[in-house]
Amino acid sequence: MLKNSRASLILGFLVCLQLSLVAQNSTISPYTRFGYGVIADRSFGAGRSMGGIGYGLRSSKQINPMNPASYSCMDSLTFLFDAGATLQYSMLNDETNTHSNISGNLLYLGIQFPLSHTVAMSAGILPYSHTGYNFQITNTADEVAHDDYFSGKGGLNEVYVGLSIDIWKKRLALGANVSYMFGIIEHNSRVSYRASSVDNLYTLEKMNLRNFKYDLGAQYTQPLSKTERLTFGLTYTPKLTFSAVSYNAISVDPYFYSGLLQSDTLHNQGYDIPNSVGLGVSYEKDYKMILAADVSWQAWSKTRFKGEKDNFNNRLKLAVGGEYIPNSFTRSYLSRVRYRAGLNYSNSYLQVNGSGYKEYGIGIGAGFPMIDNRSYINASFEYVRIVPDIKSLINEQYFQLTLSFNFNEFWFFKMKME
Repeated sequence: MLKNSRASLILGFLVCLQLSLVAQNSTISPYTRFGYGVIADRSFGAGRSMGGIGYGLRSSKQINPMNPASYSCMDSLTFLFDAGATLQYSMLNDETNTHSNISGNLLYLGIQFPLSHTVAMSAGILPYSHTGYNFQITNTADEVAHDDYFSGKGGLNEVYVGLSIDIWKKRLALGANVSYMFGIIEHNSRVSYRASSVDNLYTLEKMNLRNFKYDLGAQYTQPLSKTERLTFGLTYTPKLTFSAVSYNAISVDPYFYSGLLQSDTLHNQGYDIPNSVGLGVSYEKDYKMILAADVSWQAWSKTRFKGEKDNFNNRLKLAVGGEYIPNSFTRSYLSRVRYRAGLNYSNSYLQVNGSGYKEYGIGIGAGFPMIDNRSYINASFEYVRIVPDIKSLINEQYFQLTLSFNFNEFWFFKMKME
């Protein structure tokens, strides 16, 4: 029976992996027309409802790919599986128009297991960026009145494998992720002339990007008492240059089969992901609470996009959050629930009309224990507001519900028969 459950779980992991590779992302933001789209939250279930923290988070009950050094804290007999999906309600408005939309997606999934008492491994898939929009602009000022339609889809994903090792008395741990980052980002536009004698123009831009990415991490834990500790975390991601193929075409045929006016295929034009540094600290009291804070910096201003620099702004993100358990050793179910909350702030790496936007987020959530009291169903509810630096640009806000299943089982425990 146990072997069958493990086989089913592994099969489910592979099926979910395939689904996640083809799933649609959950965004309708016009800002995703620029750059690589909106940068995704890398935290798994519990961290998402705590403001997206993770660099200093070291928990044996959850997978934390934000800092690969965290994997080795798990019990040597435990296997972890985590999968999350999201539902999002988005609202956009400018000075005159308002638009709303509901979307959803399989968000991430991962597994984690020990290789020895001091070494652990993790693998999974998570998004790096999302592109998704569809909007129209009416232009009657030109000699020939026309409507401009814009749409886009795609994004970047990473399939990662990570390893972590405790190198000193369960206090100092080092880790690394090796990820294969890949994705196709597609932008479409149509110029629809109101005069029937003028052909509509269709433009297609498609970028196919891929390469290996590396994340390095370290964590140091300082005990404060038998049940309390501080953990300091550090991560570093070196600059990445994509192996890229981009295709551009203009046609009077919406399917680009005929009427092609211009087309170009460019190889390795110059697409980069920047150096990134993350710092975090967490305070943990066993079976009672976690308090944590993170800061990250991404040097986007030095990266290339379409072979050119000066397209982006450096990005700073701050996050704080916590978890509280009323009583882990009671029969009262609500007292054993893990209650969570967090805040975050970041500026955009994108430049829109020479400017950008600020992003503010607040989240609450809970971890609901299952019958075995080891596995959890995590729920988080986040509100995010995007405030542009220029008032004439679009304001965005969205509500996001994320549900994740955190499976925790003693896979490597051997029962003795008498």
